[in-house]
Amino acid sequence: MKTQAHSPADSIRLASALADLLARSAGRWSALGCAARLLPLLLLLTLPAVVQAQFNYTTNNGAITITGYTGPGGAVTIPSTITGRRVTHIGDRAFYEQTSLTSFTLPNSVTSIGGGAFADCSSLNGVYFQGNAPSAGSVFYRSEKVTVYYLPGTTGWGPTFDDRPTALWSLPNPLIPNFGLRFGVQTNQFGFTISWATNVSVVVEACTDLSNPVWTRVSTNTLTGGSSYFSDPQWTNHPARFYRLRSP
Repeated sequence: MKTQAHSPADSIRLASALADLLARSAGRWSALGCAARLLPLLLLLTLPAVVQAQFNYTTNNGAITITGYTGPGGAVTIPSTITGRRVTHIGDRAFYEQTSLTSFTLPNSVTSIGGGAFADCSSLNGVYFQGNAPSAGSVFYRSEKVTVYYLPGTTGWGPTFDDRPTALWSLPNPLIPNFGLRFGVQTNQFGFTISWATNVSVVVEACTDLSNPVWTRVSTNTLTGGSSYFSDPQWTNHPARFYRLRSP
């Protein structure tokens, strides 16, 4: 079992550099505001060593399985990577009888959850999934307060998940989930899913140079059911193409 985590210095420098880059952009959603909203997400994806050290884990074929937790409880976010390896599995009984836990956020890298992983967590109210529904069985045994939340535009969800009720996860700002078969370069186009709130509209803008940005409207998408797919067939006409979202 490995319990070491990498130093946060490189992650913090990366987040700061990206935030600084975003801060040079202008628009109806101010650049500084965008950076302020995105920075927590950047830090979420690159959690510092002190947080990652709260998880026990094993490594198998280059992927991480979370096997236990030693942190203080409350609201817990599982990182998408540990020591540069993707977290893909939550092991059997990994958080069994962790009665101080109130909520979990799981990254889109998690594809399976072992039996009893969140069993007998008497204070656990919400489990938030950033990705598609993972395979699971008897995960929430005797954790009767749990509601499972999922992002609009993700797949595999029904009215219940492992016998617990599900609900759409309402976000304060639009999100572009960076996973799935429809993210990135497609045949003769570039595309991604926009996830947010039901029946609201979001404008997609693009520019070709972030150091001197001139943003132009590419499309206006109505998020039917809380999500919408955007594609740009013109992306091949530019040496570089950057996108942002704003309100109409």
